[in-house]
Amino acid sequence: MSPATRENRTFDVACKAAEILEGHGVKCAVIGAIAAAIRGYPRATEDFDLATTTDPFRVLTVVESELRALGYTAELNTPDHDDPLGGVLTISGEDFNPVQIVNFHNPFRPGVGRVGTDAVETAETNVLGPLAVVDLAHLVALKLYAGGAKSRLDVVELVERNPDASLDAIGAVCRAHGLETEWADLLRSMGR
Repeated sequence: MSPATRENRTFDVACKAAEILEGHGVKCAVIGAIAAAIRGYPRATEDFDLATTTDPFRVLTVVESELRALGYTAELNTPDHDDPLGGVLTISGEDFNPVQIVNFHNPFRPGVGRVGTDAVETAETNVLGPLAVVDLAHLVALKLYAGGAKSRLDVVELVERNPDASLDAIGAVCRAHGLETEWADLLRSMGR
């Protein structure tokens, strides 16, 4: 049996977090750099991101307490009225990389962050062990929703590394979430 690597330990912690969420009836899915790697664009990362959509005050506070009871360092940043997210729960420790639960339900802003809800609901199950992973179209939409130069570069790489992907299907997901302008601008910049 091989010794546990930092990456293996990080994966184990992400699986434990997903198990705890599931125990509260909350689905989650892998997003961020890990999902990008699974979709053909590997890049260095320090954290493991899981998306979810739940009440941050009623559910994530309990999840935070349960993680602490298991010996993890867990810190929940709750949302306010201006936050496009519904809070982020970060799990950290000395022998694994941070695991972040990115919540897309902000009770102060109903309807905002629906792209995260749809990404979790349509995620492909059991892609990474027991964890679901968002599909390419929703990963692109999440990146465009996040905004910024790095996210745009990630989308360019994802599109380039998935030449058989349906740009129309990606466009439909972007349109459904009000990101059609961002998607069209990105395609234009790529000469498509």
